[in-house]
Amino acid sequence: MRLFIDGDAFPNLLKPIILRAIEKQKIDTIVIANKRINIGDSNHIQYIIVNQGADEADDKIVEMLEENDLVITADIPLANRTIEKNAHAIDHRGAMYTQDNIKQYLAIRNLMQDIRDSGEMTKGPAAFSQKDAQQFANSLNSFLQKYNKN
Repeated sequence: MRLFIDGDAFPNLLKPIILRAIEKQKIDTIVIANKRINIGDSNHIQYIIVNQGADEADDKIVEMLEENDLVITADIPLANRTIEKNAHAIDHRGAMYTQDNIKQYLAIRNLMQDIRDSGEMTKGPAAFSQKDAQQFANSLNSFLQKYNKN
């Protein structure tokens, strides 16, 4: 299992959590973004910078992704593409995307996009908090205990 991090809008609060997990579990990790994102120094982390563009990082992740890899992303369409490749996805707040729930997440995301596109003002997500970081850490730890056989 490899870990892919969608570096676009990756919360700073998660960086030490991720780095500890990578080092403890010795997880080969690939951080992909269209600008330099520094999670930390580790022999297990590879950084890839892609061209500017809406889906450049997402496309690179999907291209490199293999079955049972894990992707950390808040991008629901990327999570959907990940699930379609029989890999795993978790968002920044600790929600696991699965075969059972990804279509519902995608439908809600598309509905909200349609509402915004029609000119309606909607509230964005709540500010990322320490509680969100803790929930993420718990979800990541549970996932790694179950799936990472290093």
